[in-house]
Parts: sequence; structure tokens; C-alpha cells
Amino acid sequence: MIIHRAGSRPSQTPNPDYFTGQVRFDPVIAGEPPSRLHALLVTFEPDARTAWHTHPLGQTLLIVSGLGLAQKEGERIQTLRPGDTVWFAPGEKHWHGAAPDCAMTHLAMQEAQDGSAADWLEKVTDADYAGPRSDEA
Repeated sequence: MIIHRAGSRPSQTPNPDYFTGQVRFDPVIAGEPPSRLHALLVTFEPDARTAWHTHPLGQTLLIVSGLGLAQKEGERIQTLRPGDTVWFAPGEKHWHGAAPDCAMTHLAMQEAQDGSAADWLEKVTDADYAGPRSDEA
């Protein structure tokens, strides 16, 4: 058994090539082989978001606080609230982040394949970020 005490590990700033705006990672767990599980608490300040990306083995998000947005390629943007759980299938191109005027924190859980948990693509444009939402008429 390994216990990581709250506050014992520093927050991290992710690679800015893969994010727009201010984002912070707080590590939860990186399993040792044969486990492939990686979990992070990710906090997005208002207007912050990931680049488009995929996950070789999929990803689960649990929205912890704030108001978030997520989009699967070719679909409308979805609004995410605390308690919502999102599953992205393996290889599904998507992005996620905070709403324009409200921060959002989620627990991100994914497995690594051959040492990689994500394949990063182009940044989400401001036009894509402002696109139609599923909760709009």
C-alpha cells in the first residue's frame, strides 16, 4: 500500500503546447506496472482548455467543481457540471476545459499504452471554443 498525503506532492504546470490558458495538474496516481492507470486533478481557469487530442485506451473525466465544456469532433460542445462523468472512447478526438467565465476542476483517469496516455493534436481555435453548445437552441 502506498499513501500519498494531501499536499505532499507539488502542483505541476502542463506543457503549454497542449493547452490554452492557465491550467494546473495535481497528481493523484500513476500506477506501477502492470497497472497502466494515470489519474490527475486538472484545474482550468476560465477560458482555459486542452488542445484536440485522443487517448489510446480512452479517458474518463469526473467533474469535481465549476463549469466545464467538452467537445467530440463533429459534434456540438457539451456543458459539464459537478458530478457529471464523461467517457471518451479510445481514439476519439476531443477537447475539454473551463467555461469562458467560470473555472473547472476534473479528475482525469486514463491508461497508458506503450508509455503514452494521450496523443496531442492541434490547439482548439477561439472559433471552435465559441461554437454551438448542446444546451443552446
